[in-house]
Amino acid sequence: MENPFELILERLERIEIAIEKLNTPAKNDDDILLSRLETSKLLKINLTSLWKHTKSGKLKSYGIGNRVYYKKDEVLKSLTRIN
Repeated sequence: MENPFELILERLERIEIAIEKLNTPAKNDDDILLSRLETSKLLKINLTSLWKHTKSGKLKSYGIGNRVYYKKDEVLKSLTRIN
């Protein structure tokens, strides 16, 4: 079972994302910034794994204030083919 505190934070982040989407004009794919939650959903990993990949240098994060973002094109380029 997930930590209730982490569930609350995820829900609050979803609300923030929804508000940002309402206030943000459409962008081309090169300029799309993803929040931590959006990035973890895109990669189908949890937030802890996302943090570990960021700390190890596999993913590059960007900050604005106390918010952390990932560039969508960089996230997709970080994926490597297995075979």
